[in-house]
Amino acid sequence: MVVSGTDTGARMRVLVYSDKADTREQVRTAIGRRPAADVPKVEFVECATAPGVLRKLESTDPAERVDVAVFDGEAAPTGGMGLCRQVKDEIYRCPPVLLLVGRRDDGWLATWSQADQVVSHPIDPVALAESLAELMRQRVAALSG
Repeated sequence: MVVSGTDTGARMRVLVYSDKADTREQVRTAIGRRPAADVPKVEFVECATAPGVLRKLESTDPAERVDVAVFDGEAAPTGGMGLCRQVKDEIYRCPPVLLLVGRRDDGWLATWSQADQVVSHPIDPVALAESLAELMRQRVAALSG
């Protein structure tokens, strides 16, 4: 369990889902090793398919626990919005999900999907890092309590 972002050994696993390798790379680059000084370092887990995401999120192995997920709403054939709604409904103690949407006008769909945070394409590295850091803080608080 991660208790403090100042612990040099602390890591949080961030799952990045997109069918596009370029999008996954943009997310990794924008987040870097640590999206904010007060959160743990990030260990990335990448998935290019919805079944891969479900396997990772359903894993009962504590070493494979996903702490936060980033879903590409524009992914195909399974979009991140529908997948977010599915995991929020089906995964017990589903980790927070940050959803990347194609347009700011897609905010209502993000609300329907039950996403915890939303960032629009093109990816703004500052907005993405800030949103992810907030979800990481919330996750640390939830796991510590």
